[in-house]
Amino acid sequence: MSSTLISNPVTNSDRSKRKKKKKASQSKESKQNQTQWKSETQQQIYSSKLIQALNHVNGASPSAPRRGRAVREAADRVLAVAAKGRTRWSRAILTHRLKLKFRKHKKVNRVSAPSAAAAATGSGRSKKAGFSVLRLKAKSLPAVQRKVRVLGRLVPGCRKQPFPVILEEATDYIAALEMQVRAMTALAELLSVGGGSSSSSSSAAAAAPPTT
Repeated sequence: MSSTLISNPVTNSDRSKRKKKKKASQSKESKQNQTQWKSETQQQIYSSKLIQALNHVNGASPSAPRRGRAVREAADRVLAVAAKGRTRWSRAILTHRLKLKFRKHKKVNRVSAPSAAAAATGSGRSKKAGFSVLRLKAKSLPAVQRKVRVLGRLVPGCRKQPFPVILEEATDYIAALEMQVRAMTALAELLSVGGGSSSSSSSAAAAAPPTT
């Protein structure tokens, strides 16, 4: 009995030291990720991969609304690949496509089932009532908790995470989005310059007098 009492403080101190080391390594890794998004080399790598993804989207030739959505998804997917799955938000973006496919398959199975059974059980009413109760609960929360909940919804994969995790993921996600905006702005400027030069050359060729 005395030996166990003596050994317990040692094990507790070891556990606390391990937790402190883990937290320190996680904070160091998050700082490295934030500085990584600010580097020009990372922006160039992202830009090259984004051009490849956009070429693939243009090759698929979807309609205008779907093309805009496909461009956004491609940009976010390339950003998650650049993060190499080290964060929750990057893993959530990468697994989002698989979840969508699974949901589509589930919807097909639900449509094939008879809708009369759902009407008889009154499942729609219960869902509406539950939703209103959830909204009332959300309104009764303090302002800080409501803001944390909204922030968790904005950051992919952080809907049900504690506040320290949401804060760390949001900091990295914002830095990554800033790099994405810089890269896409630079690409848009290059494309506009290229389009302007090609249009000016074509107009100059059209305005030139014919050679005899």
